[in-house]
Amino acid sequence: MSEQNQANFEAKIEADISIEPKDWMPDAYRQNLIRQIGQHAHSEVVGMLPEANWLTRAPTLRRKAILLAKIQDEAGHGLYLYSAAETLGCSRQDIYQKLLDEKMKYSSIFNYPTLSWADIGVIGWLVDGAAIVNQVALCRASYGPYARAMVKICKEESFHQRQGYEAVMALAEGTDEQKAMLQDAINRFWWPVLTMFGPNDSDSPHSAQSMAWKIKRFSNDELRQKFVDNTVPQVEALGMTIPDPDLVWDEELGHYRFGEIDWEEFYQVIKGNGICNHERLSAKRKGWEDGAWVREGAMAHSRKQKSVKTAA
Repeated sequence: MSEQNQANFEAKIEADISIEPKDWMPDAYRQNLIRQIGQHAHSEVVGMLPEANWLTRAPTLRRKAILLAKIQDEAGHGLYLYSAAETLGCSRQDIYQKLLDEKMKYSSIFNYPTLSWADIGVIGWLVDGAAIVNQVALCRASYGPYARAMVKICKEESFHQRQGYEAVMALAEGTDEQKAMLQDAINRFWWPVLTMFGPNDSDSPHSAQSMAWKIKRFSNDELRQKFVDNTVPQVEALGMTIPDPDLVWDEELGHYRFGEIDWEEFYQVIKGNGICNHERLSAKRKGWEDGAWVREGAMAHSRKQKSVKTAA
């Protein structure tokens, strides 16, 4: 029976037929999805923190309203993804506890500080732009609930990327001080953004298997290259520069060639040694503890509703 189940599963993957929660799936496939979806969900909710740092300091009411809407969107993205992970048999509380216990990661990019208002625009433009490159392909992930969640998320992320570019465009057309602030933000975020796609393909422990299962459709290096090719013209249109002396257009390849990424810094951040690792997790732990009364009240109400239905 197990051999037949495995054969049916592989046939669905080969035929691009979605795997659904009630379908049989290998445990390794299930665990791989829980890891990836969980890390994705954690990244959405941790990613709210560096932006919230500027919510009360946004330069205009319009900018504040846009930023507030964006932060609310990120909370919703986390909710969609935690719900998708639950369909794999893991409880939302358990998967979130793994974040708090540092047993499950989130995107390294959110362990960098937002030092100026330009950082908020750059996050919307570059960070969300990198996320879109990665996530559009996930709309065709082999696991149905994940793919469907990504369709809605990508629509909202596209708005985030556009509002980010609109914000940095205003700075690029502003005073010399504003232009310098924008260039500084690009200089600090460019290389960390390139690590968002994960290690080089030769060093990635999960990428090849995720592609074989069609959870991912493109490799880390392919996605990183696509992001660079998309983004360099945008930087040039702003009149800014990319902090990479090795960046050059390769006419023969039809791609930009770029310098070597500092992977040692990436792995140090992943290990918890980034600038804001402690701050980010401390904030999430405090939020979890402060919100305990809300969860307890919701659970008590749920139990009461169930007992009323049972009595009826």
